[in-house]
Amino acid sequence: MALVDRENRRMVRKLVVVAAGMFAFGYALIPIYKHVCEALGINILALGERQVPGTSTAKPNSQVDLSRTITVEFDANARGPWHFKPAQASVRVHPGELATVMYEFQNVQDRKMAAQAIPSYAPRNAGPHFNKVECFCFQQYTLEPGEKKQWPVAFVIDPKLPKDVTTITLSYTFFEVGGKTPPAPQAAVPAKAGGAG
Repeated sequence: MALVDRENRRMVRKLVVVAAGMFAFGYALIPIYKHVCEALGINILALGERQVPGTSTAKPNSQVDLSRTITVEFDANARGPWHFKPAQASVRVHPGELATVMYEFQNVQDRKMAAQAIPSYAPRNAGPHFNKVECFCFQQYTLEPGEKKQWPVAFVIDPKLPKDVTTITLSYTFFEVGGKTPPAPQAAVPAKAGGAG
């Protein structure tokens, strides 16, 4: 019996040592990961954490073509009874420069809805050179009745854009997902008796 108790105690000690070692290794993984990534230069976020705000040592983007300025105009079309518009009509950017513009949306219906936006470009040959980094058109959204949202479009125009293109129009068509657009205006018409149709 004493031999069995001694072996059990030895096994428990071994298991406690293994469990403590596993916990210590898991706890040390984050700093180890950061150091390895910083040494290899593969983790941009870890590099950014070391920079103090206001003392950025980042080099300016050498891919920005300062010799050209492109006017980007923004358009919004809504396929349904809701408000959808850009926060500004246009911006002037250099090719290679990151720009962000907000779009405003409001569900003016008395029911929840899901919707999505589809982009288009003019002139058509500008489309392949208009690179969206972030865009609300990448996914569908569900909005409650009366809910307002603002969504960003962050983009960079490729410096390889043909030289004859000086203006690009980015147009979004916002439509309801699920094909319930026809019933919504009929439900809203009695509440707006005599309103615009």
